[in-house]
Order: sequence, then structure tokens, then C-alpha cells
Amino acid sequence: MARLALNKSSLTRQNQLLKGYREFLPALDMKRRQLLAEQARARAELAQEQTRLAEIHPWIAEQLPMLANQGIELDGLVQVERVELAQENVMGVRLPLLQAVEFRVKPYSFLSRPHWVEPLVDKLKQALELRIRMQLAQRRLQLLADAVRTITQRVNLFDKVLIPRTHQHIRQIRIYLADEERAAVVRAKLAKRKKR
Repeated sequence: MARLALNKSSLTRQNQLLKGYREFLPALDMKRRQLLAEQARARAELAQEQTRLAEIHPWIAEQLPMLANQGIELDGLVQVERVELAQENVMGVRLPLLQAVEFRVKPYSFLSRPHWVEPLVDKLKQALELRIRMQLAQRRLQLLADAVRTITQRVNLFDKVLIPRTHQHIRQIRIYLADEERAAVVRAKLAKRKKR
């Protein structure tokens, strides 16, 4: 770190820095609070997706007990073909956003398969999409947590390091300048006495 210059121009520079830090800190803190709110929203969204997925299994067990029949081939009936993602900018953080999910349904004959296969296909599609949404929500939550950690570090840097250090520098400069002023007055008085 460069040595602190103990003069009036340095005092002015330190005062300007302090003013800038104080102006910037509230904006950083506001961003941190907004990111925390967005993180809470993402947590709620993830919990909602988990609840919706958990509701599908009991529905299938209740409405489609005939799935226990091993004679019907259902492997690979529904597969995810394509997932289309976009990006959303939330407070400077790029978050993934689900645009569309396309499924490939294994062709089956309506006559050779039981009537309950169609509702099963719908529920499988719904479950797969919910799993994708959950993964995306977890990714969003992780990105938001990283952003909150970074912005909190910056807030702490300003609040606990830069502002106190600048206050200390201003104090040191003022004390030095006051001491120099007193020393100059004393020197002037001594010089005046010597002239008499």
C-alpha cells in the first residue's frame, strides 16, 4: 500500500473517497437485499415444484393401480427430446429460464394398449417437466447464493474496511496538519522573540 501523503490535497482526496464510498454503499446494500428477496422467491418456487412432483406419485398409485401388471411394456414410453432455455437478468445475475420442453412419446397402438396409458403418458410428461424445473430452480438458487455471497463481501468491504480506513486516514491527516499549524505558530512566535 502506498504511503499516505500528509497534506491538504491528500485530505481533499480522502474526503472525496469517503463521500463516494458513502454514496455507493446504500446502492450495494439495496442490491444485496433485492438478491436476498429473489433468493427467497427461488426457494419458494423450488419447494412448490417439489410439492407438485410429490403429488404425482400418489395420484398415479391411486388412479392407475393397474401399473403393477408386469405384462405391459412401458419402458421408454416418454422421453425428453429437447429442452429450450433462455437467460433472465436479475440484478446483474444471469439466471436460466425454462422456455419449452419437448417430449418424444414412443408410438403405441390405442387398440393394443390399455385405456389408462394415455393419462399415464400425460402424468409422465408432467413429472419429467417438473424434474427439469426443479433442476433449473436449484441452479437458479445456487447462482443467487453465489451472487448474494459476492455482494455481501463487497458491502462488508465498504462498510468494515474502506470507510473506516478512510476515516482513519482523514483523522491522521487532520492531526498532522493541526500539529504542523501549531508548530508554525510556535516557530513564528520564537522568531518574533528573537527579533526583539
